[in-house]
Amino acid sequence: MKKGMVSVLSTLAGAAIGAGTAGTVKEKEVQKWKDYSNKHLALYKMMCQWVTVKQDGTNLAEYFEQNGYKRIAIYGMSFAGDTLAHELRDTGIQVVYGIDQNAATLYADFDIVTMEDKLEEVDVVVVTAITFFDAIAEELSAKINCPIVSLEDVLYEI
Repeated sequence: MKKGMVSVLSTLAGAAIGAGTAGTVKEKEVQKWKDYSNKHLALYKMMCQWVTVKQDGTNLAEYFEQNGYKRIAIYGMSFAGDTLAHELRDTGIQVVYGIDQNAATLYADFDIVTMEDKLEEVDVVVVTAITFFDAIAEELSAKINCPIVSLEDVLYEI
């Protein structure tokens, strides 16, 4: 009888531990999706602001010209970075290079490097990965000596 009781208790303990582990895994997965959702909501709001700026007849080149930034680097060459580079094409602002962890798989009219590469001096680095701006700015400031601005801030300041 004792042997059967130990077996039942072992099974119950194992089930409880398994359920607790599954709950932790599920919580981590839920948090991952919440973070992902928040990131995309922030990008959506930023892009809405960009549309508003464009509807007001403003080009982002004006911000860079007013601040004396003629040579820029763009950190984050996904949709927002690519759109920024496209908007600055044929203006007095030169995109010298892009910075992206996926540099080897991306194409642009300018070089795309990673944070591990040597970063050429520019007038400003514009960070398009807005939800990670603080961490990225800290890492960039250790590698390059120029202002580092968030694209989101640019869109709300112009």
